[in-house]
Amino acid sequence: MSFASEFRQFAMKGNVVDLAVGVIIGAAFGKIVDSIVTDLIMPIVGRIFGGLDFSSYYLPLAGQPLGLPLAEAKKVGAVFAYGNFLTVALNFVILAFIIFLMVKQINRLKRDEPAAPPAAVPEDVQLLREIRDSLKNR
Repeated sequence: MSFASEFRQFAMKGNVVDLAVGVIIGAAFGKIVDSIVTDLIMPIVGRIFGGLDFSSYYLPLAGQPLGLPLAEAKKVGAVFAYGNFLTVALNFVILAFIIFLMVKQINRLKRDEPAAPPAAVPEDVQLLREIRDSLKNR
């Protein structure tokens, strides 16, 4: 089997294609959640805590003045960008919660599917059960 045909066989397996579709949808979904966190949630959280852009909160580590925007402060030297970290952490929590809800819904739908019919009991096992039951009734 040549390398190309072996690779084609691997790439066309159902799991690989499903994984590829999942990664593409996940990347697009991640951008949506990132926009929700960055554009909708964090401005409200920043307003509650007294600032307009929560993701730009940082502590200077290289002597930068406190009034610089985060991008300029990073150019000058190292910064402890805790606001950006909190934004990303909140983004992760929201994404994990939504994925949890999706998996929970999928599992609920799988439970609703009818169960497979029970396998036929072999005749000798059935006869032994009947003998056991008749001995119990004596």
